[in-house]
Amino acid sequence: MDKAALITGGSSGIGLAIARMLGEEGYALTVSARREEKLRAAADGLRAEGLEVLDVAANLGDEAELARVVAAHRERYGRLDILVNNAGVGVGASVAEIDSRKMDLQIDLNFRSLVVAYRECADLLRASAAEHRRTQVWNMASISGKSGQPWLSVYSASKAAVIGFTEAMNKELSSEGIRSTAFCPAFVDTPMTDFVKGQVAAEDMIRPEDIAELCRALLRLSPAALVPEIVVARPGEAL
Repeated sequence: MDKAALITGGSSGIGLAIARMLGEEGYALTVSARREEKLRAAADGLRAEGLEVLDVAANLGDEAELARVVAAHRERYGRLDILVNNAGVGVGASVAEIDSRKMDLQIDLNFRSLVVAYRECADLLRASAAEHRRTQVWNMASISGKSGQPWLSVYSASKAAVIGFTEAMNKELSSEGIRSTAFCPAFVDTPMTDFVKGQVAAEDMIRPEDIAELCRALLRLSPAALVPEIVVARPGEAL
């Protein structure tokens, strides 16, 4: 296998769009998400398109479960060229009504799992970077990580942490050939934004494929070009 990618939150939306794009670009894929049946259906769809796919269902907010996903990828492919930290969750609440369990869920899945993924994949990432210096990590943040939003305060804070950690990883790893990019989109038409589709029509939202195409562009860059952050707004939206 010449090149391989691992995508968390890969059963739908942005993660699935990125997985499909990477498969089209010749990457063998590991996709992971919590719901086994939904993940298998997505993986079967990719396999039907002729792509090489390993699907591993897991609770990605759990450290041991995420380590199991990385171990399965390592055993199957033995290398990692692209890591996509896409798994995430958002729970709205006013500050006086923040539920501790839901707060922990968002922090664990949106931020802590990203840190664990870097740690568990560090040797694989370094090995591919030593080979070609084109290793990349794509971290899904949010435009709300750039500007904290009311009633989404914990979500906003967790995504701001993603942006900060991405910056730190570039300072630590980019000289080795491992480049990290934080994606900060506004509303994307995925199941995660169903809660707001009464106010913002799905057709007015960013498409998952838009994010995937930006990722495809990153694959085309030389190792001399580092893109630390990409903000994707909607027309007419204040930044």
